[in-house]
Amino acid sequence: MGLLGLFVGLGLLVLFAFRGWSVLLLAPVAALVAALFGGEPLLANLTQVFMVNAAGFLAQFFPIFLLGAVFGKLMDDSGAVTSVAVFMAKRLGERRVILAVVLAGALVTYGGVSLFVAFFVIVPMARSLFRAAAIPRRLIPAAIVLGTSTFTMSALPGTPSIQNAIPMPFFGTTPFAAPGLGIIASLIMLSTGLWWLHRAEAKARRAGEGYGDDVEDVTERAAADELVRERATTAREFDPAEMQHGHRTDQPSPVLSAVLPLIVVVAVNLVMSLVVLPRLDVAYLAEQRFGETSLAAVAGVWSVAVALTAAILTTIALNWARLPALRQTMDAGANASVLPAFSVASLVGFGAVVASLPAFALVREWVLAIEGGPLVSLAVATNILAALTGSASGGLTIALDALGQTYVELAARTGIDLALMHRVAVIGSGTLDILPHNGAVVSLLAICGLTHRDSYLDIVMVGIVTSLLALVVVIALGSALGSF
Repeated sequence: MGLLGLFVGLGLLVLFAFRGWSVLLLAPVAALVAALFGGEPLLANLTQVFMVNAAGFLAQFFPIFLLGAVFGKLMDDSGAVTSVAVFMAKRLGERRVILAVVLAGALVTYGGVSLFVAFFVIVPMARSLFRAAAIPRRLIPAAIVLGTSTFTMSALPGTPSIQNAIPMPFFGTTPFAAPGLGIIASLIMLSTGLWWLHRAEAKARRAGEGYGDDVEDVTERAAADELVRERATTAREFDPAEMQHGHRTDQPSPVLSAVLPLIVVVAVNLVMSLVVLPRLDVAYLAEQRFGETSLAAVAGVWSVAVALTAAILTTIALNWARLPALRQTMDAGANASVLPAFSVASLVGFGAVVASLPAFALVREWVLAIEGGPLVSLAVATNILAALTGSASGGLTIALDALGQTYVELAARTGIDLALMHRVAVIGSGTLDILPHNGAVVSLLAICGLTHRDSYLDIVMVGIVTSLLALVVVIALGSALGSF
């Protein structure tokens, strides 16, 4: 009965989340259903397991949600994201429209801009470019997914995405874990994704397909759609409802002022991770008032938080005249972080209850018994949980909360570098999360005015297939050569 309850609870969570119900309600209810089937005390599981673990997730990662959302909103309202997108389009020209859209998305998201901010700015630009170049409108979502939701989320070293931050406290790693393997994975995702999109474009041109019938701009309507909002906030760290708040400038930022904050994020993150923090005397962290922790457990989050703070200050300094409603903009960014953070924390609470049930021992044994070694079993675990929850961050945290310590012990016994574990876990979480019920996919299609039937095959090819291919290569190289 306990194992049945686990699957019933998970099934309820997936089913109703896909229908647009709030995860804030669904996750505790699903957790209690699983506990009920297992004959476990309900109130104790609610207050001592669910809430404690959800609060623990917020305590660790809310600074990244908060600072990332504020930075994204500042970049949007100052016109910086628009400037980057326009610059890429002009530089690459009409003959390389797809590459321009992909690289514009990659540049802003690797620089720390929230995914949904990138969506709402790049989609209108992409529609204009694709129309002028007579490329089918149905390829726009796939081009944006490739640039914003694959290698810059999970593979490129130093990316400030929440997915790249989650393994750091578990493994004591930095955002630049396994940089060589991350770069190789990024090149695989980018090159194979571009190959597929150019192949699809060439096939459409031979068939005389063209851009297709245009539709009205539904960007603002999608931002206000409650169904889109509920699905989106479990997928990434920005509440799309806040896109309508603040004050967006009518004068785009100069391209240098737009790009510099993105460079600051990467540069400060690197310096903090590899130079500043390793040299600090932080013996005080062992004191009870600081949680009796260690630098390894907090360094990753500290470096990303400092990098985003530096980028926020840089954005304000460079774009002061283009931010006439600075308080409203920053308020909107702060508010945009709350619902996504609490939604993912609720998924973490659900996973903690499930992992605490006696029946979960069977699942743990099955996962660890998967042939191929710890790296393969870790990749499978993160893939499955990210697929079921439709959330890379939620699935990754659930997997590491339940199995993280086990994998640390396995790494110590087998000689696997924890940096390699980190990179495999993150890439694994960013593959099957892009299933039809994924909030980012649903939101992007709504913003583009398209359906799954129109565009989902191409999203699968550039978002899932390329990431799985990169994951296989990283595991193979890591197993043979170790982390580098």
